[in-house]
Amino acid sequence: MRWTASATLAALLLTACGSTPLPPWPSTPAAQRANAPAPLPRAQQGTVVPAPLGQQHQQPSLQPPQRAAVVSTPLPPTAPLVVQNEGPMAPPYGAAVAARFPNPPISYNTPGLAQDRRAFTTNAELGQWLRSLTDAVPRGTTRTKLLNLGTSQRGEPIQGLLLTRAAGTDPASLDTSGRPTVVLIGQQHGDEPAGSEALLVISSELAQGLLEPLLDRINVVVVPRANPDGAEVGTRVTANGVDMNRDHLLLNTPEARALAQVINDYRPILVVDAHEYTVVGRYLQKFNAVQRYDALLQYATTANYPEFLTKASQEWYHQPMVTALKAQGITSDWYYTTSTNLQDKRISMGGTQPDTGRNVNGLKNTVSLLIETRGVGIGRMHIQRRVHSQVTAISSALRTTAERAANLEQVRSFVARDVSAQACRDQVVIEAAATPTQRDLDFLDPETGADRSIRVDWNSSLTLRAVKSRARPCGYWLAAGSTAAVERLRLLGLQVMRVAEPGAMLAETYRETAREAGDRQDVIGTIAGGTGIVRVEVSTVRSAVDAPAGSFYVPLNQPRANLAIAALEPDTQNSYFANRLIDDLGQMARVMATPALVFEETD
Repeated sequence: MRWTASATLAALLLTACGSTPLPPWPSTPAAQRANAPAPLPRAQQGTVVPAPLGQQHQQPSLQPPQRAAVVSTPLPPTAPLVVQNEGPMAPPYGAAVAARFPNPPISYNTPGLAQDRRAFTTNAELGQWLRSLTDAVPRGTTRTKLLNLGTSQRGEPIQGLLLTRAAGTDPASLDTSGRPTVVLIGQQHGDEPAGSEALLVISSELAQGLLEPLLDRINVVVVPRANPDGAEVGTRVTANGVDMNRDHLLLNTPEARALAQVINDYRPILVVDAHEYTVVGRYLQKFNAVQRYDALLQYATTANYPEFLTKASQEWYHQPMVTALKAQGITSDWYYTTSTNLQDKRISMGGTQPDTGRNVNGLKNTVSLLIETRGVGIGRMHIQRRVHSQVTAISSALRTTAERAANLEQVRSFVARDVSAQACRDQVVIEAAATPTQRDLDFLDPETGADRSIRVDWNSSLTLRAVKSRARPCGYWLAAGSTAAVERLRLLGLQVMRVAEPGAMLAETYRETAREAGDRQDVIGTIAGGTGIVRVEVSTVRSAVDAPAGSFYVPLNQPRANLAIAALEPDTQNSYFANRLIDDLGQMARVMATPALVFEETD
């Protein structure tokens, strides 16, 4: 199929030619109450999850799941498997600190939480749990479907569960159901098990428990374990040593690609990413203190994240989640971390780079939430409390989505049109950074367990500083040889078109002014699994550029345009040029006027 850009792109790519009215936004609690939808069923009100939630399930019988074919993806050689002992360990702190984290009044019962169990739920047990929920006799109108999302680098299945009351379980049926979809993801890092165990509980309660009535208003996709290989050996990274939660823009690993496909298929309005964080380690070394909070929370904080999604994240999700946790006696704060450099005592909120699931899914125009519980480095200590924290926080997010379904769809519609309408207009932020400030942060004294407030240098991601900005282009031109970059852009859900007939465009080309080799960095340090990057400084030169047949055009009048900016501006550490998916600056250009070219669909 061929078309001219001037005639067809507007209709095809959701271009908004005029100003788009903002959806109404309640500015006061009274207005919020006036605009709130009808209350949910009585069992869903409040924040307390009754004891039967964790006690009613029996451990399922186990049979190894059928393994799908291994995804053929070029990857560095995997390291030898070294299975880590998940049994008893020497507690990293004494009884006074441990007493601050009593067990909850609920006892959750997944395979990995069984009494006297040494290992967390295996991938075979996880698959059997999900299958048991799809094999059950249907109750009412609830439908469940086991999702085979792909395979890990060592051939382990990555599985999910779809729960819905739509007419069917295919993505088209969900789209026409009038219900927004939520995607819940656990254990991107293999040494963070509480999220995975909690999502088994959540999946069961959605299928046949206290959360099931929420399916009258939402669809849910649960992916309890995104990194099966890391979970098997208790390591943060994938089998080839990559931190997959820094791989969501580059998509080098099959695990990150599987999650990208889930987001493309089901178009969620909310993505929740369940993690755990380091409790002692460098905090004890730097501050002689132990982490205090049960849960650390954050939403998407990266350049060009739509303002209205930030507002929804804060007012409709974060605030109610804090309230729900507090009602259960669970402490929380903003997510933060610190460098592995023991001389660097700065504390930073989650990163601002468009590489994590939290930030990349945000640029896909979702509310994207991070829930981190205290767990890394303490083995099975407090595991019931950690799971309870995750279940409470995730349940709050599900309730908010159900209560705000109509509001969220209105915001999403506005954001899609608004992002598309910004093509060729104004400025765009190429790179942003957190704002340095200070705050008093509460820790625990490692001897007495008492609160200890420490004044720290605090890098806030809630207010971003624009480090680098440029005029926003209409799109990007890529040379015909840029097939690796084009493949990744499509996996991100971006439309890429092939030039069918040669022509010329008004564009800006990049001129290199400086270069150095380096590694990708986050606020912790060097990102695991990287192969080194090329950091360049560039200037832009306005000129006419020939676009040969077979080259590519990435228009920015599409809803996920901000992802194209993150990937294609070459002078950032996550760009496709810096990471060698594009070999030469001459293979790309910023198109500064709507091109009068003939395009054809790409496969």
